[in-house]
Amino acid sequence: MKATNIRKGMVLRVNAVLYRVLQMDHVTPGKGRAHVQTKLRALVQGIQTEMRFRSSDDVERAALETKQMQYLYNDAQGHHFMDTQTYEQVALSAEVLGDRVDYLLEDTLVMVETFESRPIGIELPPVVELKVVETAPGIKDATAQAQRKPATLETGLVVQVPMFIQADEIIRVNTSDGSYSERVR
Repeated sequence: MKATNIRKGMVLRVNAVLYRVLQMDHVTPGKGRAHVQTKLRALVQGIQTEMRFRSSDDVERAALETKQMQYLYNDAQGHHFMDTQTYEQVALSAEVLGDRVDYLLEDTLVMVETFESRPIGIELPPVVELKVVETAPGIKDATAQAQRKPATLETGLVVQVPMFIQADEIIRVNTSDGSYSERVR
């Protein structure tokens, strides 16, 4: 595919190394040629790098297979997932998962991405429900207007929530950007 078709979240193969696109910008300077500036993370090594592609460059998108798996637990070997059909288990390191571990609770169903039968990452559901463990006291009669406060969730993730959210409440969080969506209960 052409470099102009690169999108956030895609997995590219560049010089036999798999990279996940963390950020991309299509730059059209006043002088010179247009290019695509990307921020990438190597899936195996976990190292972040920036690469620039000319608009006319061809890039290879890696063909990934996905399989629904259940998150079990984490230990010194990594984060463990189980195929709900075959009961086969795989472990992924925290470096490979990156900040996605902030959305994982036991028994969460996720899509595990594999490349050539080797697990390389996960695809999270669009929203997850997490419990607020710590936040500043709420204000009575506060509305969902502009004021926000930080709240620490059960996984350690800190999100900005409306003033009326209290500790021990369950909220929905968007996994794409880590933002508060709504109160569940």
